Amino acid sequence: MELVIEVLRYLGAGQSAPESLRREISALLDELQSRIQPRYVCRLFPVRRENGAFRLQDTSIVLSGNTVRTMLEDCDAVFLLACTLGAAFDTVFRAAQARDMAKAVILDACGSALAEAGCDAAERELAARCPGRFLTDRFSPGYGDMPLSLQADICGVLDASRRLGVCVGESMTLNPQKSVTAVVGVANRPQKACVRGCAYCNIKETCTLRKSGASCQI
Repeated sequence: MELVIEVLRYLGAGQSAPESLRREISALLDELQSRIQPRYVCRLFPVRRENGAFRLQDTSIVLSGNTVRTMLEDCDAVFLLACTLGAAFDTVFRAAQARDMAKAVILDACGSALAEAGCDAAERELAARCPGRFLTDRFSPGYGDMPLSLQADICGVLDASRRLGVCVGESMTLNPQKSVTAVVGVANRPQKACVRGCAYCNIKETCTLRKSGASCQI
């Protein structure tokens, strides 16, 4: 039921969505989950502060900007994460596009919900690997002032192309399409900072959900 609600959110539909749509979403999720499971890789890096930025040890990655400073203020390490549904989802999605665009729209939302569920599962693993420590919310290139160009750096450090089949295009989009990169900070005290909402999003001016008066609530 939780995944169905997430899909409705991606579709911009409220709690008043018809039961027929809910049943269709549930059936599509069952179909996808029988064939496709999220896969992810993650890696922990100590960080060193440099002029208000955070350099990841043994890499060339420097995380900077207001979003990073807010999220990592108390952190001495970060996890880098990449998660994907893989090329199998793209194959299913393209087939639906060719036959039934309405179904394809719902499938796209299902894929987004499943990819996020994969990230949630990864976060639970990260928390288990850090007993007695506290994680920030995960945040991705494109949130706030965090540049999309970091997608390539994260994928490179995680060897995501070889391990997951995830590549970064010239426009810094990820392929396969339902793929996510993210940063999660690690601190010694509970983290309350949440950089979320339309005001922090890089696509706030073009977002179709926002234009319709809705929100993805990320």
